[in-house]
Amino acid sequence: MCKVYDIINQRITDLLEQGTVPWRKPWNAQSNMPRNISGREYRGINIFLLATQQYGSAYWLTFNQVQSKGGYVRKGEKSTPVIFWKWLDMRASEGEEAATGKIPMLRYYNVFNLEQTEGITVPETEECNNDHQPLSLPEQIFKNMQLRPELKFGGNRACYSPSLDYVQLPHLSTFDTPEEYYSTLFHEITHATGHQSRLARKSILEPSYFGSHEYSKEELVAEMGAAFLCGFSGIENITIENSAAYIKGWLNALKNDKTLLIHAAAQAQKAADFILNRKGDESEESNQVAA
Repeated sequence: MCKVYDIINQRITDLLEQGTVPWRKPWNAQSNMPRNISGREYRGINIFLLATQQYGSAYWLTFNQVQSKGGYVRKGEKSTPVIFWKWLDMRASEGEEAATGKIPMLRYYNVFNLEQTEGITVPETEECNNDHQPLSLPEQIFKNMQLRPELKFGGNRACYSPSLDYVQLPHLSTFDTPEEYYSTLFHEITHATGHQSRLARKSILEPSYFGSHEYSKEELVAEMGAAFLCGFSGIENITIENSAAYIKGWLNALKNDKTLLIHAAAQAQKAADFILNRKGDESEESNQVAA
């Protein structure tokens, strides 16, 4: 006998040790990659910093760009830093003939999402419209969840509202694959297990700001929970690499404190047990995980 939790946990750990590709938003992929209003796509850690913000628009602007386009930033909105760096030739001192090497130049800029502004024309984007069909087992897991939150559809963001206790998702047709849709759904309903009416998890009950320690830990819990549920429903082979990349991004934000992953996995297991209506000591045979 072998718990699905243990198998998924080990696979994620292996992927983290091997290194992972940058996390990507698995819905509306062509138009949803974070980009400057000029159309230039962000790269590296900036993809993670911007894509995990809870905004529906993929477009970001500096304050000067907002003004140059005749718009303004709404009162009270806060900017998000993005990082820019490149290699510069290290010039030789006077009297020497050539550069002696290269040095990195690091800068950061503050940007605002298009949704934080007023008076700017929204660029046209092409929305994906895939002919996906619901997957029976993942769908059953959600529908059988005790005290499940309301599920709303529409827009270009996935989120859970603790105050109103509902999950918001883009439509299934906008996802790259149906498996990624259910992975995202599982992520959000894992958040929902922290509600007072369910497991009353501190990181959901107490307000926290994006990027804070508690916020980051809650994101680890949600993605670990999603990975566990994908394992139970046999779709983890398609979703687990992106899950590992998402977890890696938050571990970077937490200065690679791997001990937090252990604590997050324990809370994620409680959340998955709650969603599956299971007792904590129940186990599953390893052949229930897709090979």
